[in-house]
Amino acid sequence: MLKRVSATNGVLGLLCVMYFITYLDRVNIATAGAEIMRDFGLTKTDFGLILSAFAYPYAVFQVMGGSIGDKFGARRTLLVCGLIWATATIVTGMVGGLVSLFLARVLLGFGEGATFPTATRAMQNWTAPGKRGFAQGITHAFSRLGNAVAPPIVAFLIYHFGWRTSFVSLGAASFVWVVIWYLYFRDDPADHPAITRQELDMLPPPRTVGAAQSVPWGSLTRRMLPVTITYFCYGWTLWLFLGWLPSFFKENYGLDLKNSALFASGVFFAGVVGDTIGGMMSDAILSHTGDVKRARLSVIVVGFLGAAASLAGVFLTRNLTLVALLLSSGFFFAELVIGPIWSVPMDIAPKYAGTASGLMNTGSAVAAIVSPIVFGLIVDRTGSWTLPFIGSIGLCLLGAGLAFTMHPEREFVDLSPGPTVPVATLPAGE
Repeated sequence: MLKRVSATNGVLGLLCVMYFITYLDRVNIATAGAEIMRDFGLTKTDFGLILSAFAYPYAVFQVMGGSIGDKFGARRTLLVCGLIWATATIVTGMVGGLVSLFLARVLLGFGEGATFPTATRAMQNWTAPGKRGFAQGITHAFSRLGNAVAPPIVAFLIYHFGWRTSFVSLGAASFVWVVIWYLYFRDDPADHPAITRQELDMLPPPRTVGAAQSVPWGSLTRRMLPVTITYFCYGWTLWLFLGWLPSFFKENYGLDLKNSALFASGVFFAGVVGDTIGGMMSDAILSHTGDVKRARLSVIVVGFLGAAASLAGVFLTRNLTLVALLLSSGFFFAELVIGPIWSVPMDIAPKYAGTASGLMNTGSAVAAIVSPIVFGLIVDRTGSWTLPFIGSIGLCLLGAGLAFTMHPEREFVDLSPGPTVPVATLPAGE
């Protein structure tokens, strides 16, 4: 079957599946949350701590992942990463309490931390320059598809086999991807047995495994700081949805596991659409105007403001259908941000795009640590499942304002006199 697909599309397809699986493995715990809290006697605050455990190593490896992938190549790096995250998922089904569950989630974050920078390292070699926007959009859409299908899949497995078996099953599926990836992928497209001369002619010259260049860490970090903070504002709402949405429907509306999973899935499907449309809108504006600032900021600002308005509506009704629609609208608008903001590191620092994108995604990783804990703490202290959304509304409004400080139209130029540190760089990605 793979022989009927071009080698470039085959690689892109495998990366889409990886994005899908990694998000499936990281958000499955949200659907199983109520069962886990009941079995282990955890509070909402305890579970918020569990949700955040993933993000500590994930944040650390955002920037480091680029240099690891460049030094060892995407083939070997994703092999190791995949083995770690698959093992962590299976181990989660064998934990005995709070501490071991926390450590299993840390291991998962360690395994997934370098995956997206390394995946974009692969995309740099395997994607024609004119199709990079599409490649980013489709891979991000598959990650959100993982969000969408995780609740019903995990709920089905829990209902029939128990929550522990659900983690073991999903971990086993991850192992299958790892094997296929290692057998099919090659770091240099020219080494792939199915590559054609026509495909090679469209691809950029491959970066050699082990190649490195000096990155001006200080000046680049300062230049990317507005983008990092803006992305933190988006990440806060993203991780609130990923970590707590199934429990929100189950606990706040008394739904059973199956129905709460279906409602959560519907919200996440809205994100798949938002991801795709946001990137297409930004590309279309850029094509028609040639104004990169307008192309990026217009979609980002609309996304933030639309998300804030939608989430504000949650406070005005208790009707389950209306709340589900408002949350779907909020997630759709929030996901409009993804396509254009992931293009900003390439706009600002094309020479250091991998490092720049890692710096940006650190903002979301930090939000992944704080947001779930704050949500659980507020619910424990107040008993309100809607009150935590106030923070998301405020940060969406802040993100809309901070977007104007990013200046994607101004390309980064290193003027620092200090020494630079030789590290590998990557193209931008999630």
